[in-house]
Amino acid sequence: MGKRIVIVGAGYAGILTAKKLEKKLKKQDVQITVIDKNPFHTMLTELHEVAANRVDEDSIKISLKKVFAGRKVDVKTDTVSSIDFAKKTVVGTNESYSYDYLVLAAGSKPNFFGVQGAEEYAYKLWSYDDAVILKDQIHNTFRKAMRETNPEERKRLLTFWIVGAGFTGVEMVGELAEYVPILCEKYNIDRSEVSLFNVDGLSRVIPTLSEKLSAKVQRRLEKMRVKVILNTFVSEIGSDFISLKEGDRVNRYPAGTIVWAAGIQSTDVTQKTVDNLEVVQGGRVQVDAYLRSTKDKNVYVIGDNMYYIPEGEERPVPQMVENCEQSSDTAAHNIVCDITGSGSLEEYKPKFHGVMVSIGGRYAVCHVGLPGRFFSMPSFLAMFAKHFINIIYFIQVLGWNKVFNYAKHEFFTIRNCRSFVGGHFSNRTPSFLLVPLRLWLGAIWVFEGIMKIVEGWFTSPKLTGFFGGANSWYDTILNGTSAPATDATSSATVSSVDTITKAVAVVSKSVRVITTAADAASSATVDAGAAAGAGEQAAQAVGHVLVNFNFLGLVRVIFVSGKELAHSTISDYAFKLDIPLMDWFVSHLILPSNGMQMFMQVFIVLAEILIGLALMGGLLTTPAAAFSLVLQFMFVCTTGLYLGTFWMVFGAIAVLIGAGRTLGLDYYAMPGLKKGWKRLPFVRKWYLYND
Repeated sequence: MGKRIVIVGAGYAGILTAKKLEKKLKKQDVQITVIDKNPFHTMLTELHEVAANRVDEDSIKISLKKVFAGRKVDVKTDTVSSIDFAKKTVVGTNESYSYDYLVLAAGSKPNFFGVQGAEEYAYKLWSYDDAVILKDQIHNTFRKAMRETNPEERKRLLTFWIVGAGFTGVEMVGELAEYVPILCEKYNIDRSEVSLFNVDGLSRVIPTLSEKLSAKVQRRLEKMRVKVILNTFVSEIGSDFISLKEGDRVNRYPAGTIVWAAGIQSTDVTQKTVDNLEVVQGGRVQVDAYLRSTKDKNVYVIGDNMYYIPEGEERPVPQMVENCEQSSDTAAHNIVCDITGSGSLEEYKPKFHGVMVSIGGRYAVCHVGLPGRFFSMPSFLAMFAKHFINIIYFIQVLGWNKVFNYAKHEFFTIRNCRSFVGGHFSNRTPSFLLVPLRLWLGAIWVFEGIMKIVEGWFTSPKLTGFFGGANSWYDTILNGTSAPATDATSSATVSSVDTITKAVAVVSKSVRVITTAADAASSATVDAGAAAGAGEQAAQAVGHVLVNFNFLGLVRVIFVSGKELAHSTISDYAFKLDIPLMDWFVSHLILPSNGMQMFMQVFIVLAEILIGLALMGGLLTTPAAAFSLVLQFMFVCTTGLYLGTFWMVFGAIAVLIGAGRTLGLDYYAMPGLKKGWKRLPFVRKWYLYND
């Protein structure tokens, strides 16, 4: 039997270690087991968002079954009660698990520091259940206060105390301060009746930040009508009060809701290892430079459970997400080296990139960068950095599925403008209003396809004139002279503006853009002597150049009018992106071969008709709209488009997401297709779906 690796805890450190080990040991005879009391991974850094009802509670939990789908990782939902190090066995409530290597990543729990009544009466914020319970408490408090007729009791109910001015405490009170005005409006309560307090024995909020940033955070909280009380310790908590030691006196204050966010310690299972491992302050386990327990080389301790002071540092590594991420990588690497016998063990040398704290959904401060090069950013950029970092983490854990889910909760469905981009991305438009646009866009595509069939796109090559005629028209306007004739035009020189327009069919009023230029041009052949003078007059008379910009030789932006500006309508303005790579592809791979031209013509016609039918029927609307955009881009890069047809680009964008679910076949087809798609092994493994 192969080596057995047991990971206790599916938090930030445990889940990443399991994924890294599975990836590196997939060809080895190894059994990887992850044990957690919950069947899901919880985003602990986002608990305050759920507690203050900014995002839905489902947004902070990630199914372990989905995380490890298609991977050789055995997930066990069990509560670990103890560890028998002599027998190398993890003992759970349901069963026992033998191991050759143990990864202890059981996470943390609140530290009440012996304060009387704190564990019994204060609300916690260190698990999924804590966040949901606190959210319900806040709502129930406002509901009850709305009906309370006794002024003193009403005041007590609407008094909130957040104990702890570290990251968790500040983020919770900031989130609540942002949410209170919304609740007051909902329950018809005056904002002045609500009191918010943030108390701590610290001399300043979030001492990890610089004094300047700490002061900035405190000013923001006070601006949000939070009273910050520092250098003050909590001595007792009751069902309706909180006692504070202020100097030599202990004062009791009424309280409706008290949230404890004053510190953490290792979970019970980690602290119980004290007889076998070197357990130090806060129940953390002392590890060596390779993240192995100093008393058992087969036990790796990572994340919040580890106690390690890196070389050159004075303090142990912080209990934060970045430490979990980096320690998981080192532990996984060293276990792989031990099992395979290849490579060398790696010492843990963390490189932290700073800290940030959000105060509600619209404001944040941060101090980030590289070792020796840290800097602070304005609030908007700090919030952007926070979301970007979260997305990077989600890519590691659940790929596209979680990234889309996160964007949906944080931006696309956010209510009351509680996002750093406000509510600009979350305004809801009833999807039935998109039905006429979807039908009309589909009908135009069908019409274009049918017209190309009528013009003979199924019977003879047309692309030489289709592309060449358009290029001649643009060159005539840009260069001020008649463009060299293509082979298809038999070296014909056009003699007037009207003949030029006819010769190249001037970018059709619809998506067809350029049609039978070659045939039109060949009928416009004139006497060679007379053509030169007529061509010069035509070049002077035709069109006007508005933009002709070449960007580093990679793309040329062309925007012209086919008439003088005073006489131009929107259908006379044409836009083109001239991309050399695209030009080479057309001139070397498509135009030289009649067979390739016919293939592309048939492809374009069928694509237009199928896109149109799909949009009209509301079937597979998203891929149909996406392919519509691809075709539009192809036309812009080859023949260009009149502005009069650009509405089709914006129409395709408008119906891109979910437009077929109303009065369309997607209403019936998509649920079944999504269900079947998610069952495919490679889809589950690479998370190529969304919920």
